[in-house]
Amino acid sequence: MKLSNFLCLILLLGMGSGGAGAASYKYKRLGNPQDAQTQAEAGIAMMGGGSDLDEAFRWLCGKANGGDFLILRARGSDDYNPYVNGLCKANSVATLVIPNRKAAQKPRVAEIIRRAEAVFIAGGDQSRYVNFWKGTPVEEAINAHVAAGKPIGGTSAGLAVLGQFVYGCLEDKPKDADLTSREVLADPYIKRVTVVRDFLRVPGLENILTDSHFAKRDRMGRSLGFLARIVADGWSKAPREIAIDEKSALLVEVNGRARVVGTGLGVYFLQVTDAPEVCKPGQPFTLRNVAAYHAPTEATFDVRDWNGDGGESYVISVDAGQIHTSRTGNAVY
Repeated sequence: MKLSNFLCLILLLGMGSGGAGAASYKYKRLGNPQDAQTQAEAGIAMMGGGSDLDEAFRWLCGKANGGDFLILRARGSDDYNPYVNGLCKANSVATLVIPNRKAAQKPRVAEIIRRAEAVFIAGGDQSRYVNFWKGTPVEEAINAHVAAGKPIGGTSAGLAVLGQFVYGCLEDKPKDADLTSREVLADPYIKRVTVVRDFLRVPGLENILTDSHFAKRDRMGRSLGFLARIVADGWSKAPREIAIDEKSALLVEVNGRARVVGTGLGVYFLQVTDAPEVCKPGQPFTLRNVAAYHAPTEATFDVRDWNGDGGESYVISVDAGQIHTSRTGNAVY
């Protein structure tokens, strides 16, 4: 058997900020131990979580043009390696687990990211990505990756950190119940509403909040609260959101044109048009005339021109914490 067909395992242990004996970082690689030299093509694979979508991973692999595919995690194992390797014609498929800020400072970690042709950020808890990687060489390496015209993707928490605006859930308490729309509609300034900005700089996702598991976990209300906060806090006068349901993905080309794939309810595009009338601590907020567009599977959308084909446009308003839409039956999904 050729060396390229062997599992190459690199496991480096050290003392990390996660506690005594914690792994500094873990790197497990399947395929050729030598890096490829290929010309990658820019693109964004935005996945809403739930079941992984073969089509989305094949698309992302295709953008890597036979190069090295890297999965980034803050926790977890290398279980993506055999899955992606079975779908893709890649020089290698590897998982890099970066579990704390000390690990994120390691020069070797940033070097591994820089050498990859495709980067995919797995699901989990986005607070760890923000807390562990922001302001470190890892953040710099990911941003340099996309600035160089290489493809990037993410699912669930990995999708949530791709936009300029991020719900960071910064308390890092994964056992807590999911932040609900009801909580945010009642008070967009409760402690758990932790929206951050400028973690990653992905071309085409400026001024955009990204979210996953959208319809499945009833996240419309909390998303509208996040958008109201972004305006009220002076970050943007007209922020946008790309919200993707489970088992759905949005594949964005370098020119901004995108298509929806998968078996879920698709993708929701939101844009604030009017400043919130009420957005204060301790009060239900009021935000009117949010432009919404629902793009089901096979629909297309241009994230630059912000218009689509094959979907439905409608308007959403929140009046003192109550959602109303122009859709028949007042349905938001």
